Amino acid sequence: MAKRPNSSSTAGAATARKKSTAPHHPASANCPHPKGILIPIGGAEKRGVDAQKTPTSDDMASESILQRFVNELPNKGPILVIPTASEKAEEAGKEYVDIFKSLGASRVDVLHIESRQQANAEESLQLLEKAEGIMFTGGDQLRLTALLGGTQLQRRIKERYTHERFVIAGTSAGATAMSTPMIYQGRNDAGMLKDEIHITTGLEFLHDVAIDTHFVARGRIVRVAQIIATNPACVGLGLEENTGVVITKGRELEVIGEGIVVIVDGTSCSSTNIHEIQPGEPFTIRDLRVHLLSRGEKYTLPILEQMHV
Repeated sequence: MAKRPNSSSTAGAATARKKSTAPHHPASANCPHPKGILIPIGGAEKRGVDAQKTPTSDDMASESILQRFVNELPNKGPILVIPTASEKAEEAGKEYVDIFKSLGASRVDVLHIESRQQANAEESLQLLEKAEGIMFTGGDQLRLTALLGGTQLQRRIKERYTHERFVIAGTSAGATAMSTPMIYQGRNDAGMLKDEIHITTGLEFLHDVAIDTHFVARGRIVRVAQIIATNPACVGLGLEENTGVVITKGRELEVIGEGIVVIVDGTSCSSTNIHEIQPGEPFTIRDLRVHLLSRGEKYTLPILEQMHV
């Protein structure tokens, strides 16, 4: 007959099982920092030259946002412009080719993506492989996610951003699409009522951050606050026009440009009623932390590190 374990041995086994639980490791132990650089821009960036003049070196703003993008490239190019978000993609692509060449880029190509098939095409991937950085133009961010999301092009961009010094810039819609969650609908004067703001998954270069652009000019802090109320683990990053941030290691920010950056941090909020009220009713959130940062300021986003691929 098998010998029954006594109560002390049973308790000891239980303790042993409890102790054998894998210890908690910080995310950074398993999730390496991305080696790439993100440069989201709040829109209406100055292009470095006076449109009425022939471009010369004297017209270039040495500290301009677009110049900083070019300077971050290991060999100042090639650059791949992706004007998919724009309704006038041909015009937007040509404009950025001219701008980047005037700012010293070694080479500039344009990749027109008008279908998901094109985003999976070998020709598109080959253009991406040649580039040291990409520029997403403004327009409609939903076009970017609908046409690029889940494609080979999006995956390869994420891989290069994670494992290489690959620079990704985007302005207006091109900046908003970088993050997850992504705002894609909501009037400038809206946001105080539940469900006025629509969000979806962005291109996933920056996790747990909601980027909004034209932030001060269009009074968008309330709509970002609603996103934070729905998930206080998310951080709001509001970019004013002609202002951007250079993001390294997936979370280290440096402000560039002429305006301010607004950080809306809800991780320490004490309460919200967003889950209790009906659609169309105003929401409440208490104890948000808000930071206003000007050029040269640095900030570490209070987000958990995680895999970028």
